[in-house]
Amino acid sequence: MRLELRKINIREIRWAETTHVSQGILHINRAAAEAAVADPRSFREISLDLALPGESVRIIPVKDCIEPRVKLDGNGYFPGFCAPMTRAGEGATLVLSGACVVTCGPIVAFQEGLIDMSGPGASYTPFSRTCNVVLSVKPVPGLSPHAYEAALRETGLKLAVHLADACKETKPDAVEVLEKGGIVEENAKYPKLPKVLNICMCITQGLLHDTYVYGADIKASLPTLLHPNEVLDGAMVSGNCVSACDKNTTYHHCNNPVVRELYARHGIDVNFLGLIPAVESTVLDGKRRAAMMNVGLAKELGADAVIITEEGYGNPDTDFCLNAKLLEQAGIKTIVISDEAAGTNGASHGVADSTPELVSFISAGNVNEMVELPPMQRVIGDAKAIENLSGGDTGSLRKDGSLFIELQAIIGSTSEIGFNKMRCEWI
Repeated sequence: MRLELRKINIREIRWAETTHVSQGILHINRAAAEAAVADPRSFREISLDLALPGESVRIIPVKDCIEPRVKLDGNGYFPGFCAPMTRAGEGATLVLSGACVVTCGPIVAFQEGLIDMSGPGASYTPFSRTCNVVLSVKPVPGLSPHAYEAALRETGLKLAVHLADACKETKPDAVEVLEKGGIVEENAKYPKLPKVLNICMCITQGLLHDTYVYGADIKASLPTLLHPNEVLDGAMVSGNCVSACDKNTTYHHCNNPVVRELYARHGIDVNFLGLIPAVESTVLDGKRRAAMMNVGLAKELGADAVIITEEGYGNPDTDFCLNAKLLEQAGIKTIVISDEAAGTNGASHGVADSTPELVSFISAGNVNEMVELPPMQRVIGDAKAIENLSGGDTGSLRKDGSLFIELQAIIGSTSEIGFNKMRCEWI
């Protein structure tokens, strides 16, 4: 498969009479963008705001983050949502690199998050460094949480595609070519390189904890293999309302750093087999089934090593333990990337399960670490939402607008695919 990511570097966003890019500035016709994604059956009001890096702005509560993209063949983007059911990962894709659509709205209260565009909170989230178009909505009376989530998810995707589509005649600043053959072809080219597989565990627990592949909710699916180009070209979409710190947003999936790093090393010191989007079931037999199928695929593909990335924490810890146990017993070296819930003082057990076969573990940080965030001059959304978010409580919002919260309330702060700024230091 050959994919061209034609990137336009966005360093600023402004309102304008027409939507276009000029000298790195994304100009947006606000009224036209709002009209393009209007959904009167679901929302009585849709509004757009801008939030730029360094501004004194807090966005809360955040649902998803989406990079504006569109296929240059005119077929939209995100197959199954805003594009026909065709295979992602081939052809040319326009990317507004540095821009982001942020969806904002309280769907299930405790499982959205926040973004600070400046101050100490900004250092914990990658979305403080993107130029954000914030989509806020007010649902029609009586709209169920499931319908609300689906409508907001799809509206955010539509807005991202709308913005990119309006700029598709713009000359890109850079073209990134991603090209890799199938398993048989690559094995023949690199017979001596270790074969490495990525198992990307995904929240698939229902009750608004869902992940989509080609438009399908995968919680009832068996594990499958995706070519890395598919992953980096919109095949996977976030639909989950898991705690903000380790939620894989749609932006995360399209820019998965584990996939990108393995791709960069493919043919040099590894043979990258691809990615398995693995379910995280709520029942033990579901967890066992997924782990069994994952290791079966790994063995059939001849994997020498597997990198597992978790999404969420708590009962999904059992999923990565089962996967590590079976993979190591099959002679396949296994590395797990996860965050920890070690208590506010860091003294508690970091994960909810364990197995002696889990010998390689990378921590993305402690979700319970307490942080203090100063007040912002402007709040997009509702500052009081912090009282209901994971990581916040009724005392988190102070009278001056400052926050005292757990890290888990910040979107992407402990990303388990490594899309964050946390690091370990010896002391």
